[in-house]
Amino acid sequence: MNDDDKVTPQAPRLLHDELPEEHEDPLIRWLHVVIRFAIKVLAVMMVLVIIWGVLDVVYVLYTKFISPPVLLFEVGDIFVIFGAFMVVLIAVEIFINIRLYLGTNVLPIRLVIATALMAIARKVIILDIETITAEEMLAIAAVVLALGVTHWLVGKQE
Repeated sequence: MNDDDKVTPQAPRLLHDELPEEHEDPLIRWLHVVIRFAIKVLAVMMVLVIIWGVLDVVYVLYTKFISPPVLLFEVGDIFVIFGAFMVVLIAVEIFINIRLYLGTNVLPIRLVIATALMAIARKVIILDIETITAEEMLAIAAVVLALGVTHWLVGKQE
């Protein structure tokens, strides 16, 4: 094996066609650097939100376990726990969206739609049927249907 046959590993390069590192205008080039930095700051903040959300899930579980009747959940408690879990999962999806936006040259449309579906699913799971109006229920159903069809259509093209 000679030196030409060796493959040298390259560090992963962040790509984004809309925010190129090279641009003829120095101001635009600098603004692209600022925007890429801002996206990285958003990613760090989203990780902090995820950690905070996990701590919230632990707190919710703990308070529901120790409140009377001890170690038993009521139906409402289960919905609160599901809601806490779903918020963390949605935050993880948003972090993945941010990471893919920064690290690829394509907008992850299917993942964005899936994140929106997860968010509306959380709304449906924790929905209090006794306090919602018929118009609100129809609006939620329309959003679920539109997102579901969009996700299916985008998936069909792949």
